[in-house]
Amino acid sequence: MKMTEENNMGHSTITVEDVQTLVKKKDEIEEQIKAYYDVLEDQGVGTEGPLVDEEGFPRADVNVYQIRTARHSISCLQNDHKAIMVEIEEALHKLHSREKAKRKQDEAEADPEVMEQEVSLPPPFARVDAVTQGSPACRAGLSLGDEIIEFGSVNTGNFQNLQNIASVVQHSEGKPLRVAVIRNGQRTQISLTPQHWSGRGLLGCNIVPIQR
Repeated sequence: MKMTEENNMGHSTITVEDVQTLVKKKDEIEEQIKAYYDVLEDQGVGTEGPLVDEEGFPRADVNVYQIRTARHSISCLQNDHKAIMVEIEEALHKLHSREKAKRKQDEAEADPEVMEQEVSLPPPFARVDAVTQGSPACRAGLSLGDEIIEFGSVNTGNFQNLQNIASVVQHSEGKPLRVAVIRNGQRTQISLTPQHWSGRGLLGCNIVPIQR
C-alpha cells in the first residue's frame, strides 16, 4: 500500500482519473475483506472464536490454518483500507483546491479586461427612459436604461442638449444611424433608422440628458 501512496499522492497534479483509480482499489479491498469474512462465517468462528478445544489442543472441527490466514488478511486489509481512504480524501482535497484556484485565476484574468473596457468607455450624455413596443427604436434593439455615448454624429465631446439628437434624427429619416450605448457596463452598438410608424415621432423612444 505504501507503493500506491507514493505513486498517487507523490504527483503534484491530481486528476479525476487518479481519484477514480483510488476508489476502484478501495472497492477491491472491501471485496477481499468481505471474502475473508465469508470464510470465517463458513467455519463458524468469526474473528474472535477460539481455535483450541477445552484441553488446549487445536480444534479438529475447523480449518485452523485457513481461519488464522483469513483473520490476519482481514487485519492487514483493514489497515490498507484506512490508508487508501486517507489517500482518497487528500486527492479530493487537492482536486477541489486546484479547481478553486483555477476559478479564481480565470476571474482575475477576466476582471482586468472588464475594468479596461469600463475605463476606456466615454461618459454617457443621455439615457433611454422609455421604448415603445413595435417602434423603430424597439426593432433596432434599443432598451430601457441604455446610456448613450454616440448617436450618429453626436458624441460625448460635442453633445450640448437634446436638440443635437433631434436635429440628427430629422436629417436622417430613412437612413441608418450608428448608435452606441453602455449596457450592463459594456459597449453595445446598434443601427437605428428613423422613420414614420404608427406611433409618434420617428424613433418611438424617449431620451433624457444625463446631468454631469
